[in-house]
Formats: sequence, C-alpha cells, structure tokens
Amino acid sequence: MVISDGVLPLPTKMLAHNADPAVRSAWLNDMFLPSDAFDWSLNVVVVQSGEQTILIDAGLGLDPDLNLPRAGQLNKRLAAAGIAPGSVTDVVLTHLHMDHIGGLLVEGVKDRLRPDLRIHVAAAEVDFWAAPDFTLAVMPPGFPDALRTTAKRFVTEYRERLRLFDEESTIAPGVVAHRTGGHTPGHSVVRVASGNDRLTFAGDAVFTVGFDHPEWHNGFEHDPEEAARVRLHLLRELAATRELLVATHLPFPSVGRVAVDGDAFRWVPVFWDY
Repeated sequence: MVISDGVLPLPTKMLAHNADPAVRSAWLNDMFLPSDAFDWSLNVVVVQSGEQTILIDAGLGLDPDLNLPRAGQLNKRLAAAGIAPGSVTDVVLTHLHMDHIGGLLVEGVKDRLRPDLRIHVAAAEVDFWAAPDFTLAVMPPGFPDALRTTAKRFVTEYRERLRLFDEESTIAPGVVAHRTGGHTPGHSVVRVASGNDRLTFAGDAVFTVGFDHPEWHNGFEHDPEEAARVRLHLLRELAATRELLVATHLPFPSVGRVAVDGDAFRWVPVFWDY
C-alpha cells in the first residue's frame, strides 16, 4: 500500500543545481511545471509479509518551523487506512532525512508503538548523522539545521530499537533492504517480492527529473556524483527487469516502470483499475 504523507513545496533549483538554469527552465516548461517552485510528493509504503506489518519510511511528522503545512499527514492517513501504529512490527528507513523519520517523532506516537518494534537502518547512515557534512549539498536556508536536529533526536529516542545493517538485510520473507549510498552514506532501497511480482522502493535515489537527466544533482544529495552513479545504475537495472518502482518524491501514487529512452529513461506509470 502506498500512502501519501502530503507534499513539500520546494524551489525548482533543488532538482538540478548543477544544470544550466536555462536548460532546467526549459525542462520545467516541457513538463508543464512552474519555474520557481512546485510540490514534491511524499510517499510511504506499507508491506504485509506473513505476520509482519512493515512501514517503509515514516514521513515528515511535525513541521520543523519550515512552513510545510501540507506535509506530515502519515499518521492521519494510516488511521484512515485502518493501520494502527501498534500493528506495525518493523520500520525500514531509507535514510534519516527528516521527511523520512519525522512521523515517528510526533507527540504520542512512540507510546502507541509496539515495545518490540524493530527499526532497520544502515549503520553508515547512523554514523553519518553523528557529525553530518553538508559541504556538497545545496539546500534552502533552515534545512541543514532542521535535518541535523531531527536526525540526532531520532537516534537518541529510538536507539534501543534500531537494527543496524551494513550492506543488506532481510526484513521479512520477500522484503530486503539494500544500502546504495549516494544520496546519504547509508541511503538504502527496499526490494519487495511476492510470487513473480517485484517492486523496488527507491527512497530518494530517483526524482522526477532523474529519468530525463540522471546526471543532474539534487540539492539534498550529500555526495552528488555518487548519487548520480547510483541513480543511473538503478534505472538501468529497473529497465532491464521491468519491475515496479515506487519512490518517495515521484507524483503520488508513484507506481510505475522504467523504460530506456535513447540515452536517458522514460517513466511509465501503471494504469489503475478502480
């Protein structure tokens, strides 16, 4: 199940701070998007595997004084879907940016979680946020401090429930987390398999512009060159396997496939049968 945590309005420069502004503007115009800022979706996934209910990422939660009133909807929408916090056995975090962990920091949520809840995250990610380096990132004012504060608070509050892994971890039958690095040192994707069906939750490895321009750098990437290599490898792999893709910031519900389009790629959303 894909659940929307809402949207983040962010400057369009964040999509490609290494691109020629005129080229970036032309791409936005071709996509019928505004030139100054537009809404980034916030997608979260819930997976059922046997007796385990697995939440992949946890949304933004509270607005950290950044004027993001339309984000942080996860807990309300989980309730609307009939999913109680206490029914979640595992949480997998693609990384520790605040829009992926904040839902677990909302007042009262921790007390409603299972005492034996397991939170899976790459060890390299936790290590990074002990002393994060934003040298290569290009973020709007206020975001670096908010990211740093939220990540440190999260690790402090949930340290006893963390289940750290190095490169790969099997969360449940058919649910495997793989560290990719790039976006952050411990950034991970989650592979889900059921019978012959396959789906990859790519977290922040892929953004809307990444199909046409996988070489463009996102402002939140802590190692932009490595993030571009990770993105290119992942898109090639998904185009070859033809499996489903969901990513945090693709337009909700974000379910689709990747096709090769000359020297770039093409996003092919699934057709929904309502």
